[in-house]
Amino acid sequence: MKSLIAASMAAVLMTGTALADTTLKLVEVITSPERTETLRGIVKTFEEANPGTTVEIISLPWNEAFEKFATMYSAGEIPDVMEMPDTWLALYGTNGALEDLEPFLKDWEHTADLSDRALEFGRQVGGKTYMLPYGFYLRAMFYNKKLLEEAGVAEPPKTLDDFEEASRKVSALPGKYGYCLRGGPGGLNGWMMFGASMAGTDQMFKEDGTSTFADPGWVKGFAYLIDLYRNGYAPKDSVNWGFNDIVAGFYSGTCAFLDQDPDALIAIAERMSPDDYGVTTMPKGPDGKTFPTIGFAGWSMMANPADKELAWKLIATLQGPEGNIAWNKRTGALPALTSASNDPHFATPQFEGWFNELADPDAKPLSMPTYLEEFAFFKDSLVIKTSQQALLGEITPEDLAKQWADYMTAAQQKWLANKK
Repeated sequence: MKSLIAASMAAVLMTGTALADTTLKLVEVITSPERTETLRGIVKTFEEANPGTTVEIISLPWNEAFEKFATMYSAGEIPDVMEMPDTWLALYGTNGALEDLEPFLKDWEHTADLSDRALEFGRQVGGKTYMLPYGFYLRAMFYNKKLLEEAGVAEPPKTLDDFEEASRKVSALPGKYGYCLRGGPGGLNGWMMFGASMAGTDQMFKEDGTSTFADPGWVKGFAYLIDLYRNGYAPKDSVNWGFNDIVAGFYSGTCAFLDQDPDALIAIAERMSPDDYGVTTMPKGPDGKTFPTIGFAGWSMMANPADKELAWKLIATLQGPEGNIAWNKRTGALPALTSASNDPHFATPQFEGWFNELADPDAKPLSMPTYLEEFAFFKDSLVIKTSQQALLGEITPEDLAKQWADYMTAAQQKWLANKK
């Protein structure tokens, strides 16, 4: 009997040890050496607080992440927690692949600290919290204080009319220009923001799938941007500028305005005094609204993790104030926690511009239709070619709008048909 009891106790102890020693898998998809290093540091904090638990970090290169993760998922190699881009949320959230985090949020001590935008975006799919956004990539307007003062511009522009007038005045200075136009790769954001703000809506499609790009409001917005360039309010060679070019154009003092995400601050802050520039809300259109483009990413729990409570604790560590702030300092995103604005890194006049924009009810973040498989070609090929033609006067704003509308209408109607 004694030996039976001893054997039973040993079995219980062994079972307890097996339960305690748990390995969680965490997939990182927007990968860089700096991000991975930061992630390891936050994960180490989690492991120290949960003895017996190990986190295996799987880092996928971003340019191959979508295909690689889909392959992993199809093969049953499913992680417990993953970094979820906004463009993947609907795909995995609608097929039962993700856990709803709402039950955990009810008792989490930092739920009240999550911004309204974070909760709104995290609940996009069926009203369930399939993701906790860790931060936002939101466009706002950088402005050069010295150039505005030299040009006689009293304050940063609040409207599109103000922006055009300020750009005109700065461009009258020798060798200076108003706007750092991104006419080359990655330039779609500018066209969408000016188009939507002039149109007074971010709706890109009608109910039947017809694109709105050829509607008068959108065309007027496209023409506005073309006129800025053709009137000499942007550098002539900006028709070919990409990210590095526009950021350099701003910190070198070539142009007074730049629309960009917070990640541009890294290069700008290294080269400009914080007293010489500011960040403000994107200029508003005729109806008093503006539509800055936004992207976001966050943490999701995959369905049926190895240990649901531990998986949540890992997300809570990543998303809590210490983890969230440390992570976003390296990623260049705006933190999802309202308390982050008190951190010295974010409590600057420059970051205040983005927090003010997020809180402005008339600044509605605009999301791209990345659910369309044709969107990549549209963004990286068709838009660049046709927008450069329009900037150079080879086609009219109406021609530009029609080509975009025709292409996107076909893509959206195909997507709608496949949903039936």
